[in-house]
Order: sequence, then structure tokens, then C-alpha cells
Amino acid sequence: MRSINKTMIEHAIKIAHEIKADALLVSVDVINDMSLLMDELKKDISFIIVSRENESISDEVKKNARILYIPNVNLTRVGKIKIAIAKGIVLGFFKRGDKVVCLSGVPRFGYTDSIFVIDVGKEFEILTSDFINDVIENVRPEVFNAALNIACELAAQGRENKKVGTIFVLGDDEKVMQLSQQMIINPFMGYSEEQLNILNPELEETIKELSAIDGAFIIKENGVLVTAGRHLNAALDSRDFPAGLGSRHIAAAGITSVTKAVAIVISESSGNVTVFKNGKLFVTIEKPVE
Repeated sequence: MRSINKTMIEHAIKIAHEIKADALLVSVDVINDMSLLMDELKKDISFIIVSRENESISDEVKKNARILYIPNVNLTRVGKIKIAIAKGIVLGFFKRGDKVVCLSGVPRFGYTDSIFVIDVGKEFEILTSDFINDVIENVRPEVFNAALNIACELAAQGRENKKVGTIFVLGDDEKVMQLSQQMIINPFMGYSEEQLNILNPELEETIKELSAIDGAFIIKENGVLVTAGRHLNAALDSRDFPAGLGSRHIAAAGITSVTKAVAIVISESSGNVTVFKNGKLFVTIEKPVE
């Protein structure tokens, strides 16, 4: 395995140099021996390490590379890369036109087996010059990351052995509330904002429990949960929408087309997680086939 990883890393670095890549993204859950990377980290390529939050990364690696954390759930080779780049865009690691060489694989095999070259602008088609500012202005990056993590966990694990489908609408909450209506009594009413922040780990189980009810979660730009069980009234005409996406996706696209919000949708049927902004699909993270 060490020889395979060594060869893959050497080829990825060679490709990065030849295409003048802006970064080399490495999924470390398939590299058991980090010493293979240590000498390369100190060279002239910008390294970004993709790691699950429960994996330990040495201080030396952290000193010489940027770290992107992904949820601790089963993801496809491409899924890991897509969620890392989506988070990296929001965090300002990547911009339109960047080329990124990516190393990935399946952890149970224990070695890297895939090299991808991603053109950030083409892969994430709605990435415009205003996109980053738009997201950061209306949703804090850490709030986007927390919501995306919870969505991926729900998509992968479900709730009590049942599939889950729901929507998280982040930012521009006052306008979103004007363009939606409550389907149930607000389960968050009567609690302080400090108790209701999505960044609070103690709230995660409550969010997952409430994901079983119909309707959307509405979340402020700073992470405070406003309500759940909300029906979104603004929907795009399904005739203008990509085939295969359902009513939740249409509702999410619709609300982001008339507000500055970001919407994250979990598909109950497929288990895919899709992010919408400005009425358009930003990224879809496919659920692995079991």
C-alpha cells in the first residue's frame, strides 16, 4: 500500500506542476503513512488536506498545509472531493478559474486510487465573482459548514433506520419568513438564541429528531434556528428545472431565487445532498451505494 500511495502522490504532484494547478487536495483517510507527504508539504505546491473531524492531524502537517474537514460519514471518492471544494469555496480557499488536483480513494482499501483534476469554475457552474461575497455576507462560513455536516450525516444515516428528507434555509431569515408559512407549532419558540445555535453540538440530536417532520428549517446567518416545519411558498416552475429533482428541490431553488439565502436539501428518495444559491444548483453530493 505504501508503494501505491507513494506512486500516486508523485504522479499527482507531477500533474499539478505540469498544469500549474493552484492547489493539491489530498484525502488523508486513505494514506496511512503521512511521512509520504511530509517532504512534499514543504515544497512550492499549495497543499490542502481533507480530513474527517475525528482523524488526528499532526502539528507539522497543520503548519505546512491548510485543513478542510468533512463529515465523519461514508462518502464516495468524488463526494469527498466535492464537499471539500464546496466548503473551500465558502471559506475562500478557492475561486473561479482555479485548477485543483485531487487525490482520493476508498478508506477500506487503504490506498489512494484516483486522481482528479477539477476546474472550480466549470465544476461549480454558478460560481460568479459575487458568489463568495454573497454567501459570506448572508451566511457565516462556519454555519454553512455545520449545516452541511448535519445534512450529510442525516443523508447517510437516516433517523431510526428511516430515510430522511428535509431542507435547511440559511440566511436572509426575515425575508424567508415572509415568503413561507408555519405548518406546525414552532418547536423553537420560547428558547434563547444562545440555546438555539446550530454551532452548539448539544443541539444536533434535536435537529436530527425534528428532521422527520415536513417542512424546512429556517436558520439565521449567525446559526440561530428560527423555526422548523416551515412551508416555502416561492417555487420555480418545474418545467424549467433539471429532470429527476422533486418538490423539495424546487422549493429550495425557488426560495433562493427571491432571497439571499442558501438552501441545503436532503433527498429522501436518493439520499443525495444538494446546495442551492440564487435559484441554481451549486453542488450535489451523491450518497454512496451500499
